Amino acid sequence: MLLPKKVLHRKWHKGRRRQLGVATRNNFVAFGDYGIKSQEHGWVSSRQIEAIRRVLTRYVKKGGKIWIRIFPDKPITKKGNETPMGGGKGAPDHYVAVVKPGTVMFEMGGLPEATAREAIRDAAFKISVRTKFVTKH
Repeated sequence: MLLPKKVLHRKWHKGRRRQLGVATRNNFVAFGDYGIKSQEHGWVSSRQIEAIRRVLTRYVKKGGKIWIRIFPDKPITKKGNETPMGGGKGAPDHYVAVVKPGTVMFEMGGLPEATAREAIRDAAFKISVRTKFVTKH
């Protein structure tokens, strides 16, 4: 699983999960030939990123290459079960990547389009945001 080596602040504010804005960076296929593009706002956990990486790797085998364009750097905290009220904020539990509509999350290259479409269709089931298949041109 992906997680930061070192963080400046261990616990972050949650932030408001509003539907404002579209991606102005990472919004086109830059490295590979095909990609997975987000169509809505959301958080993608490091576990989901790892699950998608495994699916794509299964299709690529030795022929192609995969690029992961998002990184989970936002810590999500959680308090223990049956903990009474008070006692401060919980410990960091996992990390997520904040995704806006239009963000290209994964890219693939070096394989036929039919195979890439099938791989990305299977990978889309592993993620919590709506996605679509995009090409370089």
